[in-house]
Parts: sequence; structure tokens; C-alpha cells
Amino acid sequence: MVLHVYLKENTSKKRKAINYISYITLGIGVLLLFWSFYPVLSFELYSRFILKNGIESPVPLNNALASVRDSQSVLGSNDAFSSNLKDFTQAHLWFPGNQGEGKKVSSAIQYYSLTIPKLNITKAKVIVGGDDLTKSLVHYIPRSMPGEFGNVSIFGHSTLPQLYNEKDYKTIFTYLPSLQKGDSILIEVGDLEYEYEVYDMFVVSPDKISVLDQQYDASYLTLVTCVPPGTFWKRLVIKARLLRLP
Repeated sequence: MVLHVYLKENTSKKRKAINYISYITLGIGVLLLFWSFYPVLSFELYSRFILKNGIESPVPLNNALASVRDSQSVLGSNDAFSSNLKDFTQAHLWFPGNQGEGKKVSSAIQYYSLTIPKLNITKAKVIVGGDDLTKSLVHYIPRSMPGEFGNVSIFGHSTLPQLYNEKDYKTIFTYLPSLQKGDSILIEVGDLEYEYEVYDMFVVSPDKISVLDQQYDASYLTLVTCVPPGTFWKRLVIKARLLRLP
């Protein structure tokens, strides 16, 4: 009966090379996973502990009900199987059905520019009533214009920070979560410049559409993008108030 078996260790150069390559490949894979998922995880932590979540509505209830009647529902629910096939670079898919189309204001202004000094965004083009978020920011369902009493809602696309390019509209709002209360947002309409100041920011689920409703006691600006970075799960909402008239 054999009590001991001695196996000769394979120490050939070829075997060692294969082992080293395996370890290096595994390490690279782990780093790539961390590189991809870290922004999502870090934003989730930031949003849970720093930002407000689950806000029903920052506007009066009667206005919120009007918004619900207009838009009915928002694409991008928690059912990933129904929403992940949609092209979120199209603004009308963020709020499907164009129930609010008839309520657009008539204006000769077709576009204007947005500047956020803190994010190094300079004179980004905003199309009034546009749809394609790969070519510009979009002033969604315009019912009031910058400088007027009401709420101007601007949609902008975002992605993973690793892919950020301040001049690419597919990534332009990636760093929107880094804004803080008191930061400035500048809107230029022709020769006029309006300065808005951030006063609130929060994360909502995609069905909380009342954040886009009108408030006529002042001039408001609402910036919206998808979060966490690179996903469409929730919406980051930045609220700003007109600080300085031209």
C-alpha cells in the first residue's frame, strides 16, 4: 500500500509564464470592474447620505396634480426590462406621449446658451422644445423662457465620469452632482444674460414628474439628468432661482 506520493513540481519557464499571465489578466479584470462600478457605487453612497431622496414634489400640490395630468407617467421605471431598450438620448422618451405639447409657449427664440463655471461648461447650446440630447441640451416642453416668471426645465445627458467630455452633449451633465448650493448658472438669450443660483438638489425616481411643473412666484431653472452615472435608474434635479436680471 502506497503511503506517500511525490509529485514533481512543474517549474518550466512556459508554465511560469502562463501563471504570470493569468494573474495579470485577473488583476486587470478586477481593476476594470472597479473602474466601471466605482462611480455608480460612490454616487449611491453620496445620494443616500448627502442628497435628499424620494421627494414627492417641491411645488404646491395643486400644481403637482396638473403635472401628473399632463405627463401621466415617466419612462424609466424600476422595471429595467421595459425601459432599458429605450433611447434616452431622445428627450420625448423621458416623458412619453406629448401631452404637454399644446401648452408650449410661442416664442421667436429657438435656442440660447447655458454656462456653468464650476463645471467648465461654457455656452452650451440649449434648443427650445428640442428632442435630440446628442446635439444639444433640451429646454423640455417650454412654457416659460429664461428671465420670465415660471420654471425652465433643461435636460442634459450624462455618462460614466471616465467618458466625460465637456464639449460632448452625450456626456455634458456627467458632473452635475458636484454642484452645491450657491453655485452660479448663467443663461444667455441673445444679448441678455441671466444669472441663477442653485438653492436645492435632490434625487427622485422617474415617476416624480412634478419637479418640472410651473411656479409663478419667481423665475426658476431646473436641470435634470440621469443618475447614478452611466445609468437611467433615477433623476438628479438641480433647482436654481434667478439672482440677477440683465
